[in-house]
Formats: sequence, structure tokens, C-alpha cells
Amino acid sequence: MRTNKVKKAIIPAAGSGTRLLPATKAMAKEMMPIVDKPTIQLIVEEAVASGIEEILIITGKGKRPIEDHFDANIELEATLREKGKLDLLKLVEDNFGAKIYFVRQPYPKGLGDAVLQAKAFVGNEPFVVLLGDDIMSDTTPLSKQLIDSYYKTNTSQIAVMEVEPSQTSSYGIIDVDSQLEEGLYNVKKFVEKPKPEDAPSNLAIIGRYLLTPDIFSILENLEPGVGGEIQLTDAIDQLNRTQRVFAKTFRGVRYDTGNKLGLITTNIQYGLEHPEVKEGLKQYIIDLAKKLEKE
Repeated sequence: MRTNKVKKAIIPAAGSGTRLLPATKAMAKEMMPIVDKPTIQLIVEEAVASGIEEILIITGKGKRPIEDHFDANIELEATLREKGKLDLLKLVEDNFGAKIYFVRQPYPKGLGDAVLQAKAFVGNEPFVVLLGDDIMSDTTPLSKQLIDSYYKTNTSQIAVMEVEPSQTSSYGIIDVDSQLEEGLYNVKKFVEKPKPEDAPSNLAIIGRYLLTPDIFSILENLEPGVGGEIQLTDAIDQLNRTQRVFAKTFRGVRYDTGNKLGLITTNIQYGLEHPEVKEGLKQYIIDLAKKLEKE
């Protein structure tokens, strides 16, 4: 029997992170720090803040540090407790607020194949997919926005936002049919990474999905698409032919941590809000600006 409550989430984290080489040669890209937290912890925190109770992280070769991070470190906790470093103890104790599980994607066949690994975990329930490269900042977590919209429509939701027309070849793009309400679109079709001249719009899929379990039967029979991989966008396009898939516009700030510049700028933005480093970082930026003006 299908349940309507959204309580499960999937975080695909099996990618190789080639855009961050050489750092990712021996380090999972999802473990790259944003000030003092691994990127993937921020993704988990978004899911938990959205009401998610169970999370499945899809891993691959070289991703064991992710599992270690979300596991207890009894020796470290004991040392901090003995030394009275209770503030640091709070940072490392298991207090993530959800049950976290792991499954391995044996071969890198694409995002669609990664999501398919979660079929048994999901069962007959709707679920959220959060990509590990994208950190979303808004008053209401983006995953919560999708869940709230799902409760209104009882159908799949995809997060989108406007991008420059020249960037469409890097994203899945939606072809808008009509607008159900402000920022919520009926979608005619989903197109994976179209050239700018072929793109039906500049509304790009940005790494947050709420899907019904019907997606799995499509993924199981889907032929490889762009790049010879099983593309989740292609599966969503097929799903949209039999049951409506809505696109919800994200109005907050998206940080792409999957490339070098994005990782640096994300650290600066989060650093400017971090209580331990914000004042020092502000002063550094002021001093740097003055220095650059003189050059």
C-alpha cells in the first residue's frame, strides 16, 4: 500500500569528482569542507530540516570516508570528554537527526542508475533526491518546499531555476506547458543538456527532486542517453507522459561545490556567517581589497 508521507531521501554520492582534481584523487568530493563541515553534512542537514526521517547515501569506490563521517567515533568522543572539551564533543557526536544508510553503486552508469540502487530502500513511498554538489540556501529548505508542493498536488516535483542561456548544455532543461500557480509549472517535456540554440527555456533542473516510486520501473528499462549513461532526466520525461510532473522554481541561493571556483566562493559565503571566523574573514577581505586597489 502506498503512503503519501514523504519521509525518505536519497543522496547520490558515487561520482568521481574530476572537476576538483587533484584533491579528489584520494578524497571523496562530498567530504570537501565548507568551513568546518563536509559538503554532504550540509545536504543531510537540509533533508533533516525538511522532515526526512531516513536517508540512503549512494556511494562508490573511494567513498568510505563518507560512511566513517556519519559513524560514531568512540575513541575521539572519549578523549574529548576526558579533556572537558564539551563544545567540540557536541560537534562530533551522532546527532544528525535521521537514520542514515549506505549502498554502493557498483558501476558508474549515471544518475538514473544511482537512483535505481535505492529501489528496495524506497519501497512504495514518495522520496526526495538531493544531489551532493548543490547546497541550497533559503528561509524554507528547498526539499521542504518540494514536499509541501507534493502534498498539494500528490505528484512528482522537480526544482528548477533560471540560468544563463549559454549554460543550458550543462543542465536538464524544462519545456514549459503552463503555470499552475506562481513559480509552479506544468512541464511539456524535459530535455537533457540541450545546446543553447535547441533549449526550450532557460529553466534548469538544479539537483533536488521529489519522485514517486513509479520512476523505478522506467529506470529499469531505460536506454542510455547523453554520455552513454542512464539519465534521470530522461526517466522523468517518460514519467511525465503518464502522470504529471511539476517544476517548482527555487528563489533562494544555489552554491555549486562541484567545481573549484564554486567551492571557494561557497566557503567565503559560509565563512562570512560562521561565528568563529566571520570577523577575521571580513577584515581579511577588506585588507585584500585595499591591497588590490593599490596594484
